Amino acid sequence: MRIFVLGAGATGSLLAELLQRQGHTVWCGDRDPARARRFLGEKSPIAIAEVNARNLRGIVRAAQDCQLIVNASASVFNQIVMRAALRLRAHYVDLSSHLTRNPFKAEQFTYTKRFEEKKRAALINTGAAPGLTNLLVKRAAEMLDEVHSVHIRLYESTESDDPISQWSPEVSFDEAISNPRIYRGGKFLMAKRFAELEKFRFPDPIGNANVVLAAQDEVATLPYNIPMKDMDVKIGGNEFDRLRRWYKQGKLTKSRGIVRNRFPATSSPRVIANLIRKGVLQNARFSAAALVYGAKRGIKEDEHLLIRTDAIFPTLYQIRRQGLFTTPVAYATAHVAALFIKYFPRHLAGVFSPEMLPVEMRRDIIAGIRAHSVKITHKKGPIKHEDEDEAQEEL
Repeated sequence: MRIFVLGAGATGSLLAELLQRQGHTVWCGDRDPARARRFLGEKSPIAIAEVNARNLRGIVRAAQDCQLIVNASASVFNQIVMRAALRLRAHYVDLSSHLTRNPFKAEQFTYTKRFEEKKRAALINTGAAPGLTNLLVKRAAEMLDEVHSVHIRLYESTESDDPISQWSPEVSFDEAISNPRIYRGGKFLMAKRFAELEKFRFPDPIGNANVVLAAQDEVATLPYNIPMKDMDVKIGGNEFDRLRRWYKQGKLTKSRGIVRNRFPATSSPRVIANLIRKGVLQNARFSAAALVYGAKRGIKEDEHLLIRTDAIFPTLYQIRRQGLFTTPVAYATAHVAALFIKYFPRHLAGVFSPEMLPVEMRRDIIAGIRAHSVKITHKKGPIKHEDEDEAQEEL
């Protein structure tokens, strides 16, 4: 396909490179082409056009003749980029939702009829979390006759002397000032920021970590497509611990805006390489767990089960060994998005979140991500106390 990627930062630039390796014709748009070139590399043949993501006509002009537009810039621009895709009769992909007008339903679904009329497909929330997490929850739900609750747990940590965020400063700040969305008793609710502290055990070498409620997009799509009673998403790790501490100190408010020393700009591959060489950045980790509680109907009585899936992404050290200088979050997001595009359902029309996709495509994406050094393990067993063993099998 001919693919236009809007936003060539840490994730967008790596995604563009991965799509080019798949054999697609790829070019990028960014508000700062010089900065984008630092992420892509001076020797990269991928062209970069100067594009303001707020300018619909500019996007249409830069993406002319493309078959697919990918919004790898901030999710606040989703609707503008979707309109550009419709004007060009192109397919569409993005990585997350913005959730401002309706905090409980992804804004991209308001364009469903328009994409159906154009006979084009729009895939939304196709990163690692949301994205892969949605697929893992859906897979577990298909093993059950009834889903009771869904819990997603994420872990992000950076071992560094200075604050080095794995996300863009805009994404980190937006997450820090947003109230988490939860689904309790069949109703959507807004919870308090950094609330409901819980100790959760991630796979080794992470182990036990404190996690708290976070503003994630999975809650805005999964309950609409999988009948359930409860759902929440929590995040842990030193990066989120730092945000929680600043929040308690009153340093995180929308009125204050982004304080740059707390939310540093995303580091380019060259900067990351220098930080590693100087010993400032030692390592970084990213992990995701999806826990689905439900019931399987039996002849005599229902069996209540917990199905847990863990996705452990390559650490910064492991990514370095592949010859790449990027963060685990950018690595995970770009590789998962590239697989959504590799198996893109061009025969479908409308707007689709990951769990709405055909089962064969969902299986191909999960299988594909394991080929990129992502370890996925699957546990299924009766609901029991945390200290009891669970039968484990490979996914």
